[in-house]
Amino acid sequence: MKLRCLLIDDEPPALKVLANYISAINGLEIVGQCRNAIEALGILQQKTVDVIFLDIKMPRILGTEFLKNLSHPPKVIFVTAYREYAVDGFELDAVDYLVKPVSFERFFKAITKLNRMIGQDISTVTTSETTNSAAFVYLKVDKDMKKIFVNEIDYIESWKDYVKVFLSDGKHFLVKQSISAMENLLSEHKFMRVHRSYMVSLSKIAGYNGLSVQLAQKEIPIGRLYKQTVMERLQLK
Repeated sequence: MKLRCLLIDDEPPALKVLANYISAINGLEIVGQCRNAIEALGILQQKTVDVIFLDIKMPRILGTEFLKNLSHPPKVIFVTAYREYAVDGFELDAVDYLVKPVSFERFFKAITKLNRMIGQDISTVTTSETTNSAAFVYLKVDKDMKKIFVNEIDYIESWKDYVKVFLSDGKHFLVKQSISAMENLLSEHKFMRVHRSYMVSLSKIAGYNGLSVQLAQKEIPIGRLYKQTVMERLQLK
C-alpha cells in the first residue's frame, strides 16, 4: 500500500521539487498540494493522509502551530529554509527536519527513516533498476536541482568540496557534493569507487588492467587501497 502524502508550502518551486522527489520513490503518492495551512485542513478533512511534508514560515499560521492544533496528526517531515525551528520541530515528534535546498539524497534518508518508524519498505527509487534507462537523480548545479539520467553518467571526479559529473555526451557539471555522498546516492545503480577521487559506471567500462579502467573517452586510475575490491568486482561484472 502506498503512503499518501500531503505537501504544504507557500513556494511553488519548493512544491515542485518535493513532487518530483516523491514521484521517484515507490510506495508514495501525493493526495494534495497546498499553499497554506487553511487549505491543508480542508484536505485532511476529506482524505486520508499518512505523511505531511510541512513548511514552517507560511502565511497566516506557522507550520509548527498548525501541527500543534491537529488532534490526530499524521507523520510529519518538516521542509524549511530556517534551521532555528529544528528544536520545535523535533519536540512535535517530527520524523525529520529538512533544510532547503533539499538534495534528493537527504530526502531519501528522511523517507528511509519514515519507513523504519512505520515498519514499511517503500524507499526503493522506482527507476532504480539498473537496466532501466529512465533512472535519474537530482543534483544541485549552481542554484538549481538538475535532473540527471543515471545511464548518461560515465564517471565522477572529486574536486575539493565538489564533484565533477562527466556525461557520455562530453558535458560535465560541478556539483556541491562529496564523492562519498555520491557513492551512497548511486549505490543502487552499479557505480564503483575505483580511487579516492574517482567513481565510474560499471556499464561504461570498456577494459581494465591492474592500474586503470578504460572508458570510451577516459582512462581512470585504480587506487592502491581500492585495487583488490575493484578486481574482484570487475571479474564478476
